[in-house]
Amino acid sequence: MAGLISYGAYIPACRLNRTDVGAVVGGGGRGTRAVANFDEDTTTMAVAAASDALRAMPADVEPARLLFATTSPAYADKANATAVHAALSLPSSVLAFDLVGSVRTGIGALELAATGGEPSLVVIADQRGGLPGGSDEIDGGDAAVAFLFGEAGQGPVIAELVTSASVTEEFLERWRLPQDHAARVWEERFASEIYPAMAKEALAKALGAAGKSADDIDHLIVSGMNARAVKDIAKRSGVGPEAIVDARETVIGNAGAAQAGLMLADVLDTTGSDKLIVILVLSDGVTASVLKTTDALIQARSPHPVAAQVPGSIAVQYADFLGWRGRLEREPQRRPKPVPPYAPPAYRRRRWKFGLVGGRCSHCGWRHVNAGRICLSCRSVDTMMPEPMAQVPGTVAFATVDRLAYSPQPPLTMVHVNFDGGGRLRCQLADAPDGWDPVGQRVEMSFRRMTTADGIHNYFWKARPARPVRDGGE
Repeated sequence: MAGLISYGAYIPACRLNRTDVGAVVGGGGRGTRAVANFDEDTTTMAVAAASDALRAMPADVEPARLLFATTSPAYADKANATAVHAALSLPSSVLAFDLVGSVRTGIGALELAATGGEPSLVVIADQRGGLPGGSDEIDGGDAAVAFLFGEAGQGPVIAELVTSASVTEEFLERWRLPQDHAARVWEERFASEIYPAMAKEALAKALGAAGKSADDIDHLIVSGMNARAVKDIAKRSGVGPEAIVDARETVIGNAGAAQAGLMLADVLDTTGSDKLIVILVLSDGVTASVLKTTDALIQARSPHPVAAQVPGSIAVQYADFLGWRGRLEREPQRRPKPVPPYAPPAYRRRRWKFGLVGGRCSHCGWRHVNAGRICLSCRSVDTMMPEPMAQVPGTVAFATVDRLAYSPQPPLTMVHVNFDGGGRLRCQLADAPDGWDPVGQRVEMSFRRMTTADGIHNYFWKARPARPVRDGGE
């Protein structure tokens, strides 16, 4: 089994109050749910989570595979993992592919990475939804997580996958035809009577193979879309209530395929060394995974803890949420519609467009954010060396609120970002709370979906308010 080397998690800044849903279509509930912004999808969230995992990754480790799991891919008939690969500026030798279809793909990707012989980056992102006012829409949540697995010697292992066991059964719990936007669910009671026996068998197999018992479990993660079964299995597991991990669903919601990974990241953010973590994922069967943390965890935690991202910073109106998800057709802006990006120029400039890779003149050292062939400082020709800018923070020098330009969520705010170490970029601002004055503020770059036209997503980078970065140590 390979070991866990680094991890990262991303929760969007937007929150939808469940009582607002109830006020419009009935139902509702307590608390909030995490919502991907209008310019976010599973691909952009995956990039954010993976960036944190790579930031915590040792300098001498490089993934050989990128596995992207989701139930809500931005594209069909086209790999989404390749856009994540490009945004992370990974070498072309890194194999990138998708695992899509069901919630089970999340734990499946983790199992594939943990049993492989090469360092593998697993990214799991989900954008949950359903029919207006339905339980899937109200109780769902959007989030992404990333985990880098590798063999001992390929980096400091922060957690070891001790063993795993699965029970697979075919039964009709939830399903969605490829052309449908929302899943259909059989009566919850039906599956909640099937899962406990499978969970008991998988857990017994995994603990037996690890030579452990329920009393040895320090953290138990139970994840699945059947809330009744999740609650019942956690209660009957034989584990004390203090060891059962809180899913934070009253604030974030259930992130589907990413839920178990998000809970694992939350545990890794705070737990100590030599702790036993058991994950139970309920989806078309049950998978039980047993992990044990090491001393290296304390110095290698994710730079952005889950707990710091839980509150969110932007309140979303239900009408806006429905519009972003294509459930509510509203009067469009009287502006020319955006044109799609063209494939040849996008390919030629892919390192800049997807990876935000600029250049540094090897003759004079001048940094160019959007590099051409000629240095703007010394006028040297063809002296540019690649200069990645995606992880470089900056400060907003100027800002303009444009109420005329097209935007799915007007007005559009443009900022001029002065990067640390030199270079300036004019770009859009994302995730700014109401009343936030960006001038003089610290920002970081975020991979976003600018527009979608003719079925083509136009991805590029925006600035967003900088989040505090935690050092590895406590």
